Amino acid sequence: MRPKKSIFYNIDRLTIFLYLMLIFMGWINIYAAVYNEEHKSIFDISQSYGKQLIWIITSIILAIIILIIDAKFFSTFSYLIYFITILLLIAVLLMGKEIAGSRSWFQIGSFSLQPSEFAKFATNLALAKYLSKLNINIHKFKTKLNAFFILALPTVLILLQNDTGSALVYFCFIFVLYREGLSGNIMIAGVLIALLFILTLLLNKFIVVGILFTIAIFIIIIKKNKRNILIVFGLYILAFGFVFSVDYAFEKMLEPHQKKRINVLIGKETDLKGAGYNVNQSKIAIGSGGFSGKGFLKGTQTKYNFVPEQSTDFIFCTVGEEWGFVGSFIVIILFVGLLIRIIIIAERQRSVFTRIYGYGLASVLFFHFAVNIGMTLGLAPVIGIPLPFFSYGGSSLWAFTILLFIFIKQDSYRLELL
Repeated sequence: MRPKKSIFYNIDRLTIFLYLMLIFMGWINIYAAVYNEEHKSIFDISQSYGKQLIWIITSIILAIIILIIDAKFFSTFSYLIYFITILLLIAVLLMGKEIAGSRSWFQIGSFSLQPSEFAKFATNLALAKYLSKLNINIHKFKTKLNAFFILALPTVLILLQNDTGSALVYFCFIFVLYREGLSGNIMIAGVLIALLFILTLLLNKFIVVGILFTIAIFIIIIKKNKRNILIVFGLYILAFGFVFSVDYAFEKMLEPHQKKRINVLIGKETDLKGAGYNVNQSKIAIGSGGFSGKGFLKGTQTKYNFVPEQSTDFIFCTVGEEWGFVGSFIVIILFVGLLIRIIIIAERQRSVFTRIYGYGLASVLFFHFAVNIGMTLGLAPVIGIPLPFFSYGGSSLWAFTILLFIFIKQDSYRLELL
């Protein structure tokens, strides 16, 4: 029986330090982003920065509760947690409040809760539980199908909420499957499909088909083998169908604002007063910060509200404008340091469950980090996802805290496993 020890026994202090640094810097930058001369106190709970402090305090309480709970709880009840979260995702479709075009929120008085944020750690738990079972072989079709189902169910429900950004996060779990032995060819195929999608949007679809046909003929000439010819022909037919389906999907399935954002991103349109406004103002704000920034509370783009959503999705603009290249570099280093630390911890695990969960955590954080900062720099489409531990919002901070501290708790038990 495990002797009774402090809840902080054997926890990774470096990870805790990086977490605390990120939430503190996020709070300071939220204060700068929405600073109000009439409410100068950073502790004023009538303002976003005061409310964020409450979220930070409650998040730390949540973290302590997780450290108190027995580590086996999370693996034992993984499927139950996942099932409850799925029920919440269904319930929010029926009874949720619509905000900014997405029916993703439960409104309880002045308090709002977004179940899709919590679905990330629940899905990660369920996937880790399934893939860590004895006799599971990732190369078997049944295993791939079941893993796909675990990921697809919350994705579809979140898409039905009209929250495309949150739904796209679940594609990052492909890195977890790859770590557990999934063929790299599938990842390469995914990259090629994305490239084909972009080319189809950029060029006339008949030009893309012509390019594909030329490549297919070239491969067949080089490899005059009946089996290779059949494979190339089959792939060509699939690519041909994909190219013509892209046009249909783009025109019929995407909302007008989504199509506009994609066209602006790939350079087909320039709309600095419409779909491209956010990104343009964001780049101006970050660029104006220069090397060392304009100084704390001295960002003009931020102060005069030129950048929309500057305390949530575009919080990195405040960092770039007020702290410049130096501040932006420090923030990026903190995130990269956290990601590297998580992977190092995941690789030292004796528990397969904890290792898989760790890679899921790293994948989700990386996706949010890369896409959010990419949005502010015009390198990624604006899909409305927060910067972990930085962006304003209780649901996001709670969910990322739970996601991280479950892993920290699991890691603290690694030496007690045989």
